[in-house]
Amino acid sequence: MIHGIGIDHIEVERVNARINDNEGLREQLFTPREIEYCESKKFAAQHYAARFAAKEAFFKAIGTGWRNGMAFDEVEITNDDLGRPDLVVHGRAGKAIEENKITNIQVSLSHTKDFASAIVTLEKT
Repeated sequence: MIHGIGIDHIEVERVNARINDNEGLREQLFTPREIEYCESKKFAAQHYAARFAAKEAFFKAIGTGWRNGMAFDEVEITNDDLGRPDLVVHGRAGKAIEENKITNIQVSLSHTKDFASAIVTLEKT
Protein backbone atom coordinates (compact mmCIF):
# COMPACT_ATOMS: atom_id res chain seq x y z
CA MET A 1 0.00 0.00 0.00
CA ILE A 2 1.28 3.47 -0.85
CA HIS A 3 1.89 5.68 2.19
CA GLY A 4 3.01 8.71 0.19
CA ILE A 5 4.49 10.01 -3.01
CA GLY A 6 6.68 13.09 -3.25
CA ILE A 7 8.13 14.86 -6.24
CA ASP A 8 10.47 17.83 -6.57
CA HIS A 9 11.97 19.77 -9.46
CA ILE A 10 14.71 22.37 -8.98
CA GLU A 11 17.14 24.52 -10.93
CA VAL A 12 20.69 23.14 -10.82
CA GLU A 13 22.25 26.61 -10.66
CA ARG A 14 20.08 27.56 -7.66
CA VAL A 15 21.41 24.64 -5.63
CA ASN A 16 24.96 25.22 -6.88
CA ALA A 17 24.90 28.91 -5.92
CA ARG A 18 23.54 28.22 -2.45
CA ILE A 19 26.04 25.52 -1.52
CA ASN A 20 28.96 27.54 -2.91
CA ASP A 21 27.92 30.88 -1.39
CA ASN A 22 27.08 29.62 2.11
CA GLU A 23 30.03 28.14 3.97
CA GLY A 24 29.13 24.86 5.63
CA LEU A 25 25.75 24.51 3.92
CA ARG A 26 26.97 21.63 1.75
CA GLU A 27 27.85 19.67 4.92
CA GLN A 28 24.48 20.49 6.47
CA LEU A 29 22.53 19.26 3.47
CA PHE A 30 24.59 16.30 2.33
CA THR A 31 26.33 13.37 3.97
CA PRO A 32 30.08 12.84 3.51
CA ARG A 33 29.31 9.92 1.19
CA GLU A 34 27.03 12.10 -0.96
CA ILE A 35 29.63 14.87 -1.12
CA GLU A 36 32.32 12.39 -2.16
CA TYR A 37 30.04 10.94 -4.85
CA CYS A 38 29.00 14.33 -6.26
CA GLU A 39 32.52 15.74 -6.23
CA SER A 40 33.73 12.71 -8.22
CA LYS A 41 31.45 13.69 -11.12
CA LYS A 42 32.33 16.08 -13.93
CA PHE A 43 29.12 18.08 -13.39
CA ALA A 44 28.85 17.87 -9.60
CA ALA A 45 26.14 20.53 -9.38
CA GLN A 46 23.68 18.34 -11.29
CA HIS A 47 24.22 15.49 -8.82
CA TYR A 48 23.87 17.75 -5.79
CA ALA A 49 20.65 19.19 -7.21
CA ALA A 50 19.18 15.74 -7.88
CA ARG A 51 19.97 14.67 -4.31
CA PHE A 52 18.47 17.86 -2.92
CA ALA A 53 15.32 17.23 -4.95
CA ALA A 54 15.14 13.67 -3.60
CA LYS A 55 15.37 14.92 -0.02
CA GLU A 56 12.55 17.42 -0.67
CA ALA A 57 10.50 14.68 -2.33
CA PHE A 58 11.05 12.41 0.70
CA PHE A 59 9.75 15.07 3.11
CA LYS A 60 6.66 15.47 0.92
CA ALA A 61 6.11 11.70 0.74
CA ILE A 62 6.41 11.17 4.50
CA GLY A 63 3.61 13.68 4.89
CA THR A 64 5.15 15.95 7.49
CA GLY A 65 7.36 18.12 5.36
CA TRP A 66 10.67 19.21 6.82
CA ARG A 67 9.58 19.22 10.48
CA ASN A 68 9.90 17.35 13.74
CA GLY A 69 13.64 17.91 13.96
CA MET A 70 14.43 15.98 10.79
CA ALA A 71 17.53 17.17 8.96
CA PHE A 72 18.43 17.03 5.28
CA ASP A 73 21.57 15.02 5.99
CA GLU A 74 19.41 12.30 7.62
CA VAL A 75 18.09 11.50 4.15
CA GLU A 76 20.89 10.04 2.04
CA ILE A 77 21.06 8.99 -1.58
CA THR A 78 23.43 6.13 -2.30
CA ASN A 79 24.04 4.28 -5.56
CA ASP A 80 24.56 0.62 -6.28
CA ASP A 81 27.32 -0.65 -8.58
CA LEU A 82 25.17 0.01 -11.65
CA GLY A 83 24.35 3.56 -10.54
CA ARG A 84 20.78 2.86 -9.39
CA PRO A 85 19.90 5.30 -6.60
CA ASP A 86 18.66 4.21 -3.20
CA LEU A 87 17.31 6.39 -0.39
CA VAL A 88 18.62 5.62 3.10
CA VAL A 89 17.33 7.35 6.23
CA HIS A 90 19.06 8.03 9.53
CA GLY A 91 18.18 9.74 12.81
CA ARG A 92 14.74 11.29 13.16
CA ALA A 93 13.94 10.65 9.51
CA GLY A 94 14.58 6.95 10.19
CA LYS A 95 12.33 7.13 13.23
CA ALA A 96 9.56 8.63 11.07
CA ILE A 97 9.90 5.67 8.71
CA GLU A 98 9.58 3.24 11.62
CA GLU A 99 6.63 5.08 13.18
CA ASN A 100 4.78 5.06 9.87
CA LYS A 101 5.62 1.38 9.31
CA ILE A 102 7.22 2.08 5.93
CA THR A 103 8.62 -1.14 4.47
CA ASN A 104 9.86 0.03 1.06
CA ILE A 105 11.30 3.24 -0.34
CA GLN A 106 11.62 3.86 -4.06
CA VAL A 107 13.51 6.83 -5.49
CA SER A 108 14.14 7.99 -9.03
CA LEU A 109 16.43 10.88 -10.00
CA SER A 110 16.81 12.80 -13.23
CA HIS A 111 18.92 15.77 -14.20
CA THR A 112 19.96 17.85 -17.14
CA LYS A 113 22.30 20.81 -17.38
CA ASP A 114 19.66 23.16 -15.96
CA PHE A 115 17.17 21.11 -13.93
CA ALA A 116 17.03 18.18 -11.53
CA SER A 117 14.00 16.16 -10.49
CA ALA A 118 13.25 13.35 -8.09
CA ILE A 119 10.30 11.24 -7.10
CA VAL A 120 10.03 9.22 -3.90
CA THR A 121 7.42 6.57 -3.14
CA LEU A 122 6.95 5.20 0.38
CA GLU A 123 5.16 1.89 0.79
CA LYS A 124 3.92 -0.09 3.74
CA THR A 125 2.45 -3.57 3.95
